[in-house]
Amino acid sequence: MIRTPLRPLARILSARQKGENPDVIERENVARRNDVLRDKARGRSQVRLLLLGCGFVMAFGTIGARMGLMAATQPVEPVASAPGAEILAQRADITDRNGRVLATNMLTHALYAQPRIMVDPARVARELAVIFPDLDAATLERRFTDGRSFMWIKRVLSPEQVQLVHEIGDPGLLFGPREVRLYPNGRLAAHILGGASFGAEGVNSAEVIGTAGVEKAEDARLRDPAQAGTPLALSIDLTVQATVQEVLDTGMTMMNAKGAAAILMDVHTGEVLAMVSLPDFDPNDRPNLPTEGEPSDSPLFNRGLQGVYELGSTFKIFAAAQAMELGLVNPETMVDADAPMRFGRFTINEFEGHNYGPLLSVTDVIVQSSNVGTAHLAMQIGGVRQQAFLRSLGLFDPTSIELVEAPGAKPLFPRRWAEITTITASYGHGVSASPLHLAAAYATIANGGIRVTPTILRRDEPMSGPRVMREEVAQNAVAMLRQVVVRGTASLGEVPGYAVAGKTGTADKPAPNGGYYDDRVVNTFASVFPANDPQYVLTVTLDEPVETSGPRPRRTAGWTSVPVAAEIIRRTAPLLGLRPQVESVALDGLTAAHN
Repeated sequence: MIRTPLRPLARILSARQKGENPDVIERENVARRNDVLRDKARGRSQVRLLLLGCGFVMAFGTIGARMGLMAATQPVEPVASAPGAEILAQRADITDRNGRVLATNMLTHALYAQPRIMVDPARVARELAVIFPDLDAATLERRFTDGRSFMWIKRVLSPEQVQLVHEIGDPGLLFGPREVRLYPNGRLAAHILGGASFGAEGVNSAEVIGTAGVEKAEDARLRDPAQAGTPLALSIDLTVQATVQEVLDTGMTMMNAKGAAAILMDVHTGEVLAMVSLPDFDPNDRPNLPTEGEPSDSPLFNRGLQGVYELGSTFKIFAAAQAMELGLVNPETMVDADAPMRFGRFTINEFEGHNYGPLLSVTDVIVQSSNVGTAHLAMQIGGVRQQAFLRSLGLFDPTSIELVEAPGAKPLFPRRWAEITTITASYGHGVSASPLHLAAAYATIANGGIRVTPTILRRDEPMSGPRVMREEVAQNAVAMLRQVVVRGTASLGEVPGYAVAGKTGTADKPAPNGGYYDDRVVNTFASVFPANDPQYVLTVTLDEPVETSGPRPRRTAGWTSVPVAAEIIRRTAPLLGLRPQVESVALDGLTAAHN
């Protein structure tokens, strides 16, 4: 910036020549310079005043807008914030294979207290004890007055309870929003769903976590915010599940059983369409785990998955199938079935001392359920090959079904596989597995010999697995199972139009102190239908059943599990889209007709 001098030399010299006072020139320049500075200062002041005015307008506008927003919103209690991980309260729904809701979320409230701001703690304690009978008024009053600043009272409230607490009118009672898990179908599919509870909690939200069943097994998927809007589709059909549960419950009562399990599985995909375990529970009010007694007596125990039983004669078809697969026999090969059979110090008997021998075809060994005939097949196979085959069917390892209880349901079998174990395992004694293991093994036979992996999740793609046996062998095995229903131990399992095939299994129940009970059994019927084109496998297991309609108690599977399974098939086959097949009758005479 070029500054003009106050006493320019040229003007000073000119003024002196003219006789003028040079100081006047300096005063004029000073005045001119002051005018310029004053004009600049005035401009700066005006800009500052404008900015200050805009700032005041914006500040008061923001305050006014905030006050208006607060006046238009629902009042809430102020909450102190604290650092920590964010609580993810959202959880995806669970549906059946057709999109019907099995588990969803419901918004409710939790009740907590700030005792320091309570007006009348004694009155509040008395009135809360009236609303919630499980709370003790004296205990509440003591906790309200012991100096604490915060305490939970109830984690979940119904709308009616919220209103009653509101009417108490004490400022120390506060509500926090809660999203809880709701199971609209009650007990239906309880063991599959499992249940949920609260994890991390705050006054404004609570984390919902799975505690059992598919809720816990798929917890990460259900809590994933990216998939919160996408329901988890299970393989079960709600209508079929309800039907199986109704029939099984009636059958358990009629057969005087202490427990029951049923599993219905698609043989081509491994999808479990229904899994029922009785007694059951309501996941909306899940009971506590038992602290004493047998775990299997608890309604939380899933007999279809966690129940590991000796499944008796249902294993005999595995021995027959393996012998055919190895080329040792065919369905018509005659086998030694002369009972009793001596093996070292052991004696192998038939049921009630029967002797079906001296010879039976392999088919009739299965139809008559001959222990001796099956034992001779097992001896031809050998222990090493027998173990490998049973393992290939998945009978030695926990299933991979998507339920958190699955890894703990390990089959039981001897570490040392003696020759007598080879014999007893062939007819289902000395080896224990769950009904789900059995259903998957039968599905492997029913679908033509491809290993089936059970799943509780809906599968949109076809299942692929290793081949366990040739298709011809699998078809022959199904044909044998069909004959068991037509003329064998499962004759009560015939369902007109649906060609049921299957095998009964009656196993003495192990006693806690060793040995077996004389009058307690676990009965199983594993069935395939329709036999001419297998689509589904159904296993029905009854714990300690006894049929009492006759002159003496009957405890075999043919009298207990088989009729229950037949009724389930009769009721569910139409729901599964299976049309009954009516067998044509040959005309051997004239038919009269009337107009």
